[in-house]
Amino acid sequence: GVAPEEDVVETPPMSHEEHTHQEIKGHKTLATPAVRRLAMENNIKLSEVVGTGKDNRILKEDILNYLAKQTGAILPPSPKAEIIPPLPKSETVPAAPKDKARKIPVPVSRPIVFSGKDKTEPITGFHKAMVKTMSAALKIPHFGYCDEIDLTQLVQLREEMKPLAQIRGVKLSFMPFFIKAASLGLLQYPILNASLDESCQNVTYKASHNIGVAMDTEQGLIVPNVKNVQVCSVFEIASELNRLQSLGSAGQLGTNDLTGGTFTLSNIGTIGGTYAKPVILPPEVAIGALGKIQVLPRFNGKGEVFKARIMNVSWSADHRIIDGATMARFSNLWKSYLENPASMLLDLK
Repeated sequence: GVAPEEDVVETPPMSHEEHTHQEIKGHKTLATPAVRRLAMENNIKLSEVVGTGKDNRILKEDILNYLAKQTGAILPPSPKAEIIPPLPKSETVPAAPKDKARKIPVPVSRPIVFSGKDKTEPITGFHKAMVKTMSAALKIPHFGYCDEIDLTQLVQLREEMKPLAQIRGVKLSFMPFFIKAASLGLLQYPILNASLDESCQNVTYKASHNIGVAMDTEQGLIVPNVKNVQVCSVFEIASELNRLQSLGSAGQLGTNDLTGGTFTLSNIGTIGGTYAKPVILPPEVAIGALGKIQVLPRFNGKGEVFKARIMNVSWSADHRIIDGATMARFSNLWKSYLENPASMLLDLK
């Protein structure tokens, strides 16, 4: 490559008498060889040119400006203002690969009709039931508790179990493990699987663990429940979830599927949330919201950074009969089952 031109001290070319006028007595003029050559070719005295560069250095633009004033010529655009065209597509820098884990929300393609008039519709169906339930729910004094769960081992276990479940005709998600771990925790803390009467005088401890799963459907939010989880295997829970999800998508869930719940889990992570403030579904007294599973750096016992699969959980409980310590202990037990899924084998029935 060509080395960049360096600043030089202007000296008169002694072998050319016609250019001796470029010597300035008592003063040295800074200019590059290219500038000096341009001045000589146009018979311009550097002493008459005002330099705009550093230390009054005479630049090429100064010579061209001086020449334009003398001749009235129109100068070509300055190299500094030159617009560089974009590179052809074949020469552009390749874009960074897209993160496969990141899902871009796609807007629902529905025809938008603007009539300019307000529209009033009656609240019916599931929406009407939700109005009634949530109105009653907000009379409950809620308190929240949040924690994060390391699902690294559970992710690996599920990957090993998925093909076996698929052979048996069942799609195995993480939810059956979450539900079963919750049931094992409820055996130790039955107050979370209870209900409180309207007069707040009696607590009923439910014998069955009918764990509800919040589903987002075209009909609205529905919460069918898996009956008697305390006596179900993980595979049986997965099979029942497949049935409920199929019926929910088709809008064919029966009354028995939607009633009798004693505890609820809501998986907001399927949409993309991390934390939530779930609302208790009366007559239940507790609910959990599960966030999305993220790959995040964490430290192991040796202080080494490793790639962990982290999920956040947000619990809400009825503070009239449940205290924070009980909720925290239940959450810790539920967390231990999920972080060490092999430990569930000791308590499965």
